[in-house]
Amino acid sequence: MRVFITGSKGQLGAAFVRRFQANGWDYAAADLDTLDISDGNAVMAAIMPYRPALILNCAAYNLVDKAETDSAAAFAVNAEGPRLLALAARKLEATLVHYGTSYIFDGEKSSPYTETDKPSPLSNYGHSKLKGEEYALQAPGSLVLRLSWVFGQGAQNFIHKVKGWAANAGPLRVAADEVAGPTSTEDIVNVTLEALKRGLTGTWNLTNTGSCSRYDWAKLILKEYGLDKEVQPAKMSDFNLAARRPRFSAMSNEALCRELGITIPAWEEAVRAFIKETKCLK
Repeated sequence: MRVFITGSKGQLGAAFVRRFQANGWDYAAADLDTLDISDGNAVMAAIMPYRPALILNCAAYNLVDKAETDSAAAFAVNAEGPRLLALAARKLEATLVHYGTSYIFDGEKSSPYTETDKPSPLSNYGHSKLKGEEYALQAPGSLVLRLSWVFGQGAQNFIHKVKGWAANAGPLRVAADEVAGPTSTEDIVNVTLEALKRGLTGTWNLTNTGSCSRYDWAKLILKEYGLDKEVQPAKMSDFNLAARRPRFSAMSNEALCRELGITIPAWEEAVRAFIKETKCLK
């Protein structure tokens, strides 16, 4: 089966590329330097000749704060891009997999969000991602998987940032009132492939099991890297960020696990496995 991967240089897209290369699977990959997914002509010119049976949309505009002043760029990639990919998927009768975010919720719930909870984004980023979900679902048989706090190989994740902050003088202050579920790119790849094997469609929550605050996550990261650094709990409001973020955006993966008959590793297990792997890559 031919597969077209967008956002191939991002941490999730790159994880898919590594898996496909390791297995010798047939795929084509593109990133922003070779394909602007918000350009309809470019999308059709890149995808239609290859005629994939599956399109994995790993492209995303993830600059949450910058999206508050550059909403056009966020909506171009996160909304118009999925609309155009859905159009290509319909023409090819291909399956489209698109990745959403827990930032489509307002954080007012006290228990993990499920697939039946109504979205209410707080930011331009959240609104753009929600619109992208809606467009992706216009392709028959499409699959939308909602993620949160994604981490993998690369620099655009919290684990990499914490390591960098640890090198600075003084204690590290991290928000203790922002809660979600860290999610490993390796587990995203594993579950996506299993979902495709089972012919799953619709919208599902895909996170590692459990949730934590940024503060708790930072403490585990430093511990696993063996870094002796004081971490102090802070509030999100202390950092004067441009975009509002949900205070609580943990999502339940129970429905997806039940549907596929699988268990997704706990976030702590996934973080430890990733850090152990990155130590070996040095």
